[in-house]
Amino acid sequence: MENNNSAQLRLEYLFDGGEYNLLGSAVRENNSPAAVICAYGLVNGSPVYAFSQDRTVNSGAVGSAHAQKISKLYSLAAKTGTPVVGIHDSNGAFVDGSAVSLAAYGEILNRCSVISGVVPQITVIAGTCAGSAAMVACSSDFVIMTKDSEFFMTPPFDEQKGEYGSAKSALCAGTAALVCDDDKIAMGKVKELLSLLPPNNITSPPYFEYEDPDTEVPGKSADLIYSIMDKDSAFELYDGFGTAAYTALGTVGGQTVGIAATNKTNSKLTGDDCSKLSRFIRTCDAFSIPVITVIDTLGVQAQSAEALATNIKELTKLANCYAEATTAKISVVTGNAIGPAFIALAGKNVNADFTFAWENAVISPFAPLTGTEFLWRDK
Repeated sequence: MENNNSAQLRLEYLFDGGEYNLLGSAVRENNSPAAVICAYGLVNGSPVYAFSQDRTVNSGAVGSAHAQKISKLYSLAAKTGTPVVGIHDSNGAFVDGSAVSLAAYGEILNRCSVISGVVPQITVIAGTCAGSAAMVACSSDFVIMTKDSEFFMTPPFDEQKGEYGSAKSALCAGTAALVCDDDKIAMGKVKELLSLLPPNNITSPPYFEYEDPDTEVPGKSADLIYSIMDKDSAFELYDGFGTAAYTALGTVGGQTVGIAATNKTNSKLTGDDCSKLSRFIRTCDAFSIPVITVIDTLGVQAQSAEALATNIKELTKLANCYAEATTAKISVVTGNAIGPAFIALAGKNVNADFTFAWENAVISPFAPLTGTEFLWRDK
């Protein structure tokens, strides 16, 4: 018999064989079942905890019982070192004139924060995720959205039409790592992503059987990664945000690695690019995933006074993230590594374990044309 309950069906897509065990199934709220299904089971043969908000019960409204079910799930995940998948589809909290809903969201947000960097957290937005729930979703390591879902902090005003709160806008803003056509594809991506991650921060990244990468080496750094990573192993993240940078998980020699690369030859990094790389490197570091950085950039983009100030802040944050990361870090300069971009991503003083450069690479305090103008203007 076909299951028409979306919350249950999403869990069936997630867990191996569609089989899972329920947690707190008898918990009630306002004389109805709590509008969330909490469960545990196997994904790719490994334990995973998950919750799926049920929009058919009080529009998925979040109250104290709802929050307690999710909090219990996070508590068990923390004790057992098990990943958590949260599936959001709710119109918001119960509105009864009290601050109960604020306390409920605060409890969930606290649980997310406590296990941040301890076990992987993946959020799937399969309907509406708004208000305080949006903060909960963004507390996870990765956010995956379906194309018709909504993700916003406050409702749109009359003049805010079109893409406001859409999956497309979330992808362009860097809050969504991926956008999928439907629930089944989204859950497939969750399973693929979980397969590349260790179950917690004290377990080594997984190993796989693998095929050698393609032997043909294209000229661009973003294409070059396919000759580094094992064949068909690249899992790109945040492709709609910071488009002069590239981030992906995959395998090299069968072991999970993170690839952070500049995306276009002779491009310059913006604040978005730096922010994208920073978050990715911190996530890899939390779970001891080695990072390979492929560099070919002319430095930092200067668009306007305000943008330049933002770019400086984000590039400094990127340098700090790279220096603080204790996972293995290898940098490869394939073209230009100009000025602060080299310092942030490849310089030995920011703790790159190994830095390699192609024989025609250009490593310089400033672009060659700028250097010529500065040093040899009269000539």
